[in-house]
Amino acid sequence: MILKRIKVLTKLEAYTNCYVIQDEITKETMVVDPGGEVDKIVEMLDILEAKLKYIYLTHCHGDHIGGVVELKNRKGGKIIIHRYDSEGLVDDGISLTTYLGMYANFESDARLNDNDLLHLGNLEFKVIHTPGHTRGGSSLYCEKEGFVLTGDTLFRGTWGRTDLPTGSIEDIMDSIVNKLLVLPDDTIVYPGHGKSTRIKEEKPIYLDLKPRLD
Repeated sequence: MILKRIKVLTKLEAYTNCYVIQDEITKETMVVDPGGEVDKIVEMLDILEAKLKYIYLTHCHGDHIGGVVELKNRKGGKIIIHRYDSEGLVDDGISLTTYLGMYANFESDARLNDNDLLHLGNLEFKVIHTPGHTRGGSSLYCEKEGFVLTGDTLFRGTWGRTDLPTGSIEDIMDSIVNKLLVLPDDTIVYPGHGKSTRIKEEKPIYLDLKPRLD
């Protein structure tokens, strides 16, 4: 497996983590959260000689979807998102695209449910519905490779905002404690912003109410 993190600059003048994941044998590839700077993403795909299969969106906010349409037009791939956030792709009151000074209005090619499975060659990914930042936020878990992509649900040392449309502090805590922290301790967490972490490093924050000091 190949996994590359690309920090893309969004209309917020802040960076979002975009991930490129590839099965090395088949070259089947998935791009997660192309929030902007599509040239950077395409350059990586070309270097990897990628066959773009999926454009996976962890949620519908503008800083995670800003480059979707251009990327699909240039490289193909099916746009996929949890069904509860699919409405946000065509409702800027949820995606906040107008607020961010951008335009993004498009339909997904497929709507996902909790526990759905995605495949890139021999790689298997499980969709975990993790609402709280948005109603349809989701995480993507690869048991074989020992990592989870958490979007804006779980960050290193903290959690995502819950004061935006469809957000809920109760939901995000439930998602983190009962859906993410139950993964194996050594699972690597790749969030939507900032540095990676591991499940075991985040547990004390939520289970023991201890702050992270690093």
